[in-house]
Amino acid sequence: MAKEKTVQKNPLFNFFLQFVAVAAIFFVIGFSFGQKKVQIDRKSFVPRVSVSSQTPPKDVNINFSLMWDVLDKLPKEFLDKGAIDSQKLLYGAISGMVRSLGDPYTAFFDPKQNESVKQELSGTYEGVGIQIGFDNDNRMVVIAPLSGTPASEAGIRAKDLILRIDDKVTIDMTLPEAVDLIRGPAGSKVKLFLQHKGDGESFEKEIARAKINVKSVEVSYMQSLSASKSGNKGEIAIIKVSRFGDTTDAEWDAAVGEVQNKNVAGIVVDMRNNPGGLLTSSIHLSSEFVSGIIVKQEFANGKVDSLKSDHAGRFLKVPLVVLVNDGSASAAEIFAGAMKDNNRGELVGEKTFGKGTVQDVVDLSGGASLHVTVAKWLTPKGKSIHKEGIEPDANVKMTEDDIKNEKDPQLDKALELI
Repeated sequence: MAKEKTVQKNPLFNFFLQFVAVAAIFFVIGFSFGQKKVQIDRKSFVPRVSVSSQTPPKDVNINFSLMWDVLDKLPKEFLDKGAIDSQKLLYGAISGMVRSLGDPYTAFFDPKQNESVKQELSGTYEGVGIQIGFDNDNRMVVIAPLSGTPASEAGIRAKDLILRIDDKVTIDMTLPEAVDLIRGPAGSKVKLFLQHKGDGESFEKEIARAKINVKSVEVSYMQSLSASKSGNKGEIAIIKVSRFGDTTDAEWDAAVGEVQNKNVAGIVVDMRNNPGGLLTSSIHLSSEFVSGIIVKQEFANGKVDSLKSDHAGRFLKVPLVVLVNDGSASAAEIFAGAMKDNNRGELVGEKTFGKGTVQDVVDLSGGASLHVTVAKWLTPKGKSIHKEGIEPDANVKMTEDDIKNEKDPQLDKALELI
């Protein structure tokens, strides 16, 4: 009785016992479930966090109590209460979890970032016209600037290190975060702090964003050097492929029909500064010149799948040269590797970028997506592309003077070989 009377006379202690009991109940509920969705109601000065959960996968064994502790403390302790946003907390937690794997190409894209990726594949978006990736030291670099875009006109090159985007340092920055910062409304400006490959000096470029709508396949014609010297007529088709996107197959098929009608003496496929894109599109273009294995995929368990040509090629015997450089990446390297390993044509230019991992895209609720590295690409003869790149048969570099004087010794060499 004495103890009961003491409690009744001490309301503060009674409240404390009730608070501990309620907290313990919620901790047990939270600990029993593996995933959470956070909803925040801003009431008074402290946002209130409520947690709804779903059963975690059976093979996941993680103690989430630390996360619950952080979620409990943040709304109470953080100075700027207006910055506490439920969706940002959730996306940030997922992004951090994915980033911990240490693979820059395995990434979580929130709905806005995911939409940007889809727009890029469609060929129309607002930005500066560069594809971003990572070098062998996981430093953020330009894979390639797209021809005719603000980035290429500003002198940005493949393999340029991206040190800062506006006032944000790119160390430990994810791919989606960088895309978010560089993209923006046409007419607005972004400041990039860069460093050319092999240079010790960094430099700054302020670039006005524009609507990017670059055709992925373009055709031009030149007379071969041997034909002009001998007095014979012989046109060479130069097919420039700037990326592998949603419209590339249709544009390619139209270009092939045009070239067929010309009855050309040879073809130069220009894959320079092509950052890649859709695997299926790379296979479609490669099938025009090769019948058989285009690329292999090696999975974590050691299994290797061979992906073959998807249609009967129309240029299986036409003389071919492929132009590549250090801005040729991903799907462009698949094309180059298929030609080289099948002895279909000579590669001219510089060693390619070396981006040879396969990302599976998993669509998530609310418009988000998860890009997961599931395999690596191998050439038909089994050579790994990732961090290795593909060596050309004829190594021809572009010098600073060539760029300034608008000379193209790589194309000249290709025409000579044709």
